[in-house]
Amino acid sequence: MNNSQPRFEPLAELCSGVKDIFFISLNKNRTINFHSDNVSYITGYTVNEINSLPEKIHSLIGEEYLPAIKKEIADFESDSSKNGIEYSYRITSKDGKSIWLKEIQNVTRDSEGEIIQTDSIFINLTPSKTKEAELEKAYGKLTEINAAKDKFISIISHDLRAPFTTLLGFSEILLNEKDISEEEKNEYLRYIYDASKTQLNLINCLLDWSRLQTGRIKVEPARLNVKSAIAIAITPLTGDAVRKNIEVKIDIPADLYMSADERLISQAVLTLVSNAIKYTPEGKEVLIFSQRFKAGMIELVVRDEGLGIAEENQTKLFRIDQKFSLVGTNGEKGSGLGLTLMKEIIDKHGGQVWFYSKVGEGSEFHFTVPEAKNIALIVEDEIPVRTLYQRAIEAEMPNFEVKTADNGYEAIKMLKDFIPTIIITDHDMPLMNGIQLIEAIYKKESGKTIPVIVVSAKLNDEINRSYSKLGVDKIIPKPVNLEILVEAMKECLY
Repeated sequence: MNNSQPRFEPLAELCSGVKDIFFISLNKNRTINFHSDNVSYITGYTVNEINSLPEKIHSLIGEEYLPAIKKEIADFESDSSKNGIEYSYRITSKDGKSIWLKEIQNVTRDSEGEIIQTDSIFINLTPSKTKEAELEKAYGKLTEINAAKDKFISIISHDLRAPFTTLLGFSEILLNEKDISEEEKNEYLRYIYDASKTQLNLINCLLDWSRLQTGRIKVEPARLNVKSAIAIAITPLTGDAVRKNIEVKIDIPADLYMSADERLISQAVLTLVSNAIKYTPEGKEVLIFSQRFKAGMIELVVRDEGLGIAEENQTKLFRIDQKFSLVGTNGEKGSGLGLTLMKEIIDKHGGQVWFYSKVGEGSEFHFTVPEAKNIALIVEDEIPVRTLYQRAIEAEMPNFEVKTADNGYEAIKMLKDFIPTIIITDHDMPLMNGIQLIEAIYKKESGKTIPVIVVSAKLNDEINRSYSKLGVDKIIPKPVNLEILVEAMKECLY
């Protein structure tokens, strides 16, 4: 700072640690004779660069604001009764960024009213303007959501009432008409059953969607084997597929794991596969496959050979303010909410949903979920051997994380925290041998198939038979050839 004494110099020193404020004083010749260090920090320009501009810092004002600001300044300077004014405007910094400034200007006039010194405080309003823009955007989004929910409530109110016409109408006939044939009675009961089933599905979807929206359903991710989770999720649809002679194929690598809430992700998959079966003609095929999508994410796809969705209806999917539902190839009805709920579930997992569809050719729905890294658990009491296995696996199978245990008891304790993709264990260990370990693991993880490779220096027919009864995938003699070990892992998993 120079040795002049503008009125803001003491204030400038007081505010020297505040990054969003700077001070400039101009003398009678409109040259900067005092400034604070933050000028360059906020504008990107040095004081010499600003001094060389015809209108000093006002030369940086955006063109859309410049005419109005110039007029305001001219009116102020010509009115000798005024000594202070405030302006707000946008400037462009040296690196091209937009900076909002508030200028509080005080002037010193001579006896004739001419300005002999101008002292200005500049406050950087950019952070507050950014917040303001964000709030306006959020307000607009909330207004849009609120309008969509109002329409959604209107649609749901109609859908909740509609089935009662069928339920009450046919119930009344069954109660009051005594001479109904058995065939008619069964037909009316079928109408009542179908309407009740549709209504229950709608209510369940509505409740789950509402709970997800309000946070009453917590997403609790766990490490899940994708192939196993999908197979279990679609089990309830076996009857529907068999009745329509539709083959549901699963093509998913055995070593693919996801981090997902098992109940919720099962519901999302169930919705997609149920729709695929519903809208696919008899004798066709539904395929479910999965692959790594990008770092940290996996992609799941449900492809059918069904009716497809017309282009004009595709924008209606996943929206709460647009009801869209097709009748299945055998007259099956849907709630119109299933896909909305499915997308909400995937959104809560941090994934994305998209689809491709063509009328008469079928649809292909994609979604992504976080990947859970594969884990190889090595149970080996000899540290050098354990280290060799670990290095070989990490070098040849980079998608695997390796965990190690000294003995069987330690391995069982570790299973409380994770389920490994594969286990490599020595047979002859202190405290608990390989057979006892595997028996304990399979008992603990009942219904879960974990591939196991056993290595041993003491193999014989009896030991081999014991492991074979337990369903052990591979038994390798010691000393182990590391290439053979890695190849055995790949054979077990792929």
